[in-house]
Amino acid sequence: MKTIGICCDHAGFPLKLYVKQWLEAKGWDYKDFGTYSPESVDYPDFAHPLALAVESGECYTGIAICASGNGIAMTLNKHQGIRAALCWNSDIAELARQHNDANVLVMPGRFTTNKEADAIMTKFFSTPFEGGRHQRRIDKIPVQG
Repeated sequence: MKTIGICCDHAGFPLKLYVKQWLEAKGWDYKDFGTYSPESVDYPDFAHPLALAVESGECYTGIAICASGNGIAMTLNKHQGIRAALCWNSDIAELARQHNDANVLVMPGRFTTNKEADAIMTKFFSTPFEGGRHQRRIDKIPVQG
């Protein structure tokens, strides 16, 4: 497994601590783009560096967390090479990988328990992209100048 980038805002900080433990237990490398405390911050300040790292190949994929997951997902998806998927259960995570080749997993920190996060991450990282008809759709996602 290549390096996984992780980031969060203050609302996602407690879940990010669990994510780090989960990754460490698997022996997977990660790079933490912050935040590093529960003090109030702005999620774009952490989402943009994560997105750039995934786009450049510095990180293979990413995990991002904010209160609802929406704000950080919107920020990540401004980047042309990012397909951030807001996943609140393992079925959504599976489809995000199978059909959308999602490269950043986004979880809603205020609504996801550690047990749910375990199931979501397990499914996200174990599900391959199906390709085929889905690749045609993925190719149409980037905005063409």
